[in-house]
Amino acid sequence: MESFFTTLVSFIIVVLLISIRQVNQYQKGVMFTTGKYTGMKNPGWRLVIPIFQSMRRVDLRLKAVDVPNQEAITRDNVSCQINAVIYYRVNDAAKAVIEVENFYYAVLQLAQTTMRNVVGEVSLDELLSQRDQVSKRIKDIVDTITEKWGISVDSVDLKDIVLPEDMKRTIAKQAEAEREKRAVIINSEGEVIAAENLGKAAGILSANPGALHLRTLNSINDISSDASNTVVFAVPLEVLRAFESITKKLDK
Repeated sequence: MESFFTTLVSFIIVVLLISIRQVNQYQKGVMFTTGKYTGMKNPGWRLVIPIFQSMRRVDLRLKAVDVPNQEAITRDNVSCQINAVIYYRVNDAAKAVIEVENFYYAVLQLAQTTMRNVVGEVSLDELLSQRDQVSKRIKDIVDTITEKWGISVDSVDLKDIVLPEDMKRTIAKQAEAEREKRAVIINSEGEVIAAENLGKAAGILSANPGALHLRTLNSINDISSDASNTVVFAVPLEVLRAFESITKKLDK
């Protein structure tokens, strides 16, 4: 009789030991009894009766999933390869286990499909210049669908956009042409401003006869500062007339 109780106690202890499950602080335990959902288990040691009960631990931490390169075609029929990283977390562990078979795989596949669809809705220029808006569009679509799975998407970031080599050369030529156009425009605007200033200066000099002489003398002074220069100076008619008027005054 004593051996029977000893065996019974030993059996109970073994059953208790194999029935203990640990739920970590960053996890939730989804409990099933005879195949039916019966509640959630918080972090700590929990008792799960073998055969009759089972528990699925779900990680609630933020997850970063790398979406591999996807072949996509933009709205203007340019083929490119894109990859991204998606950040999401499980808000409702029960839904994540019950509503979808493997939510890790499901989120990854959904992100790939959505990424190709969204890229097909924009042109290449929009994809390159509005990357944040494209990422937000992907995030909103994925988040709307995964909400019923108990999953929320924090953000989606497009990492790389790989273009064909011929398209890279075309974009480089376009950028070079754009820079040349800007240079010509800036140069022409400078010439217009310079012409306007020269016109104003000519008007001021013509309105003041003595100013032209002073400007001429100033120019001669600037040129003569270098001894290696040879200056051929043509005397303006106005200077000759000035000398003529001075001579007439002296004769009187």
